[in-house]
Amino acid sequence: MFTFLNQYGFEAQRLKAVLFDMDGVLFDSMANHAEAWTRAAALHRLRMTREMVYMNEGRTGSGTINALALEQWGRAATQAECEAIYATKSEIFNSLPPARPMPGALDLLNALRQEAIGIVLVTGSGQRSLLTKLDDAFAGFFVPERMVTAFDVRHGKPHPEPYLMGLRKAGVSAGEAVVVENAPLGVEAAHKAGIFTVAVNTGPLPDDVLAHAGADVVLPSVRSLLEAAIR
Repeated sequence: MFTFLNQYGFEAQRLKAVLFDMDGVLFDSMANHAEAWTRAAALHRLRMTREMVYMNEGRTGSGTINALALEQWGRAATQAECEAIYATKSEIFNSLPPARPMPGALDLLNALRQEAIGIVLVTGSGQRSLLTKLDDAFAGFFVPERMVTAFDVRHGKPHPEPYLMGLRKAGVSAGEAVVVENAPLGVEAAHKAGIFTVAVNTGPLPDDVLAHAGADVVLPSVRSLLEAAIR
């Protein structure tokens, strides 16, 4: 499995774990996040475009809010402001129609399980409903001890800490893992952690944005990754 990566310099026989981002990789949820972030920002005197949402994807909620505040208010947001803005964003997000699993994601997870390859989640999400959401769509694949969320890290993506923690939870070295990401900041984080990174471009950004961030391979979808992996 993943032997097609040999041509890119990754020795697939060493593969012991795959580290997955969530939004835009496991769930087709980024349109909802874009809607929620842009509306919440406007309600709190901040400007955030949909493109900015995609470019900032992967940060923790407080990291995203602080980036906006520093640029537009000239100061960091207070903890109370971060909590209020993120609560608004979460309320709007949860009011939108639930995002569906990304086409091909469940089949890819099943193929990895059949090969006894470890599966770890590394997400910047701080949604409290995360486990329920994952269990509903991907029952039995994700357990807390193999998940890294916004609650687990001090530094969110693009800092390598989330993926370095993912490696520790998987019990593997960087050379024994592959990351599947869709966001520039997530790709950058994985690259800094020294992990071979496959970017699935499920959003509106040009491929070269993901390549410039450090992706070793850029593919158009999760299904295309599945098809390449099981050849």
